[in-house]
Amino acid sequence: MDQGPPESDMIDPNVVAQEPERVRDSLRRRNADEATLSEVDRLVALSERRRALVTERDNLNADRNRLSQQIGGLYKAGQREEADALKVTVQAGNARIAVIEEELATVDGERDAALMGLPNLLDARVPDGRSEADNVEVRRWGSPTGDGQTGESHVEIGTRLGILDLERATKLTGTRFWVLSGAGARLERALINFFLDLHVSQHGYTEVMVPYMVHRSVAEGTGQLPKFEKDMFRLAEPLNGQDVFLIPTAEVPVTNLHREEILEADQLPLKYAAFTPCFRSEAGSAGRDVRGLIRVHQFHKVELVWITTPEDADACHQALVGHAEKALQLLELPYRVMELCAADTSFGAARCYDLEVWLPSQGYREISSCSHFGDFQARRMQLRYRPAGEKKAKPRPAHTLNGSGLAVGRTLVAILENHLQPDGSVRIPAALRPYMGGVEAIGA
Repeated sequence: MDQGPPESDMIDPNVVAQEPERVRDSLRRRNADEATLSEVDRLVALSERRRALVTERDNLNADRNRLSQQIGGLYKAGQREEADALKVTVQAGNARIAVIEEELATVDGERDAALMGLPNLLDARVPDGRSEADNVEVRRWGSPTGDGQTGESHVEIGTRLGILDLERATKLTGTRFWVLSGAGARLERALINFFLDLHVSQHGYTEVMVPYMVHRSVAEGTGQLPKFEKDMFRLAEPLNGQDVFLIPTAEVPVTNLHREEILEADQLPLKYAAFTPCFRSEAGSAGRDVRGLIRVHQFHKVELVWITTPEDADACHQALVGHAEKALQLLELPYRVMELCAADTSFGAARCYDLEVWLPSQGYREISSCSHFGDFQARRMQLRYRPAGEKKAKPRPAHTLNGSGLAVGRTLVAILENHLQPDGSVRIPAALRPYMGGVEAIGA
């Protein structure tokens, strides 16, 4: 993973207006459809119309100021007819300004809505590719066992050990939910505490507890809305006057902690770790992941969030990946690091590395996505910082990053499958045993 400086290439109305082909090129690399590509042309036209309206309004305001001074002088000089004639001109200008302001509000609304639907511009270093098959392997760690197809699955192991009950979960809420009991519930709780202690004590994160519900504007800030509304759970009634959604990840409330703020450069980077439940409708998902803990409607995760400067963001990205890797290494779980290709990079990310843990029953499966968003999210939530030593400098958008550290349920799955013993028990990794009260194995 190279450490070259990232370009400042996030979605910004000025970039779209002045460099539309650059935006189209990024969209094409993402396999964008023609409707999305055509939005660039519409945005260029809206920006041109906006610029013309602003110029006309500013000229009219200048004329009004100039004429107002003349009118006062004419009245003082007793030239009432000339002053009254100029007042008519000013009134006509004011009427036109009112019309312009109304049209500007319409143009700004259309432009903002169109910008909200455009994905982030890709970092130039993101590899080309048409699907996840084109993601690039960066490195591997550990020695996988089995062939990734025939190993005993976590569902079979957990059910046999009496720690996982999918049938009773289905009676409670339907498919894609789970009940853990006994050592299974304790293992889930142990992982949560292990991850938080690791990232707070060893990696220097500040732990936060945040709401599990957020306003629409907050989900818009990190890019979940409007693009992914069908994948989120919304409360039936507004709360405090706004639509409210259950969070799909702690990224949403944690990154928004400093929305609409101006931070000082010497405060950065800010590093937060948060445990939350996560809620996703998984719309359209089907197949092998319907049963078990891989793709569920509710799951637990420890999320890592960074807020930093553009100059430091690339190094922070590498550190973030390393912190997630450390958790896997301490749990003795084989994994690989994949750099996502253009078509597989998420809507809001400029660049992303996936950590994929080895599962003897399924092969490599994603357990953490570590993304650099550039200033894409910061622009949406008006999160800015003031450069060091530049007290009078205009505040600039910060850069944000996040990654799972780790997804708890998938880690539990990986432990059950990778640490399965010949006698059918599951060995607890040494680093986790203090959180399990010294228990060395489940089912021994």
